[in-house]
Amino acid sequence: MAVLPHPPRLPVEPNDKIQHITAFATLALLGSFAYPRTPLIRLLARLSLFGAAIEVLQAIPVLHRDSDIVDWIADTTAVAVVLSIVRWWRSRG
Repeated sequence: MAVLPHPPRLPVEPNDKIQHITAFATLALLGSFAYPRTPLIRLLARLSLFGAAIEVLQAIPVLHRDSDIVDWIADTTAVAVVLSIVRWWRSRG
């Protein structure tokens, strides 16, 4: 949906940053469960790179999307926060 020219409308139109934070927090949590042996810093780097790639693709004029570095910062911050919580949770056990 991040690179569709006309993404589908959501029933409740949350703020763009809330959408980014929710999506990347979910990806980070699912990624930490799907790849438990992958170092969390590597997961952070790859999800951050994925967020940056989305922003680069959204800069393509024909897509009529807005590319914003603040979106990438929100993505990376959400991933970092979730993975920090995962790291703390894993250290408890």
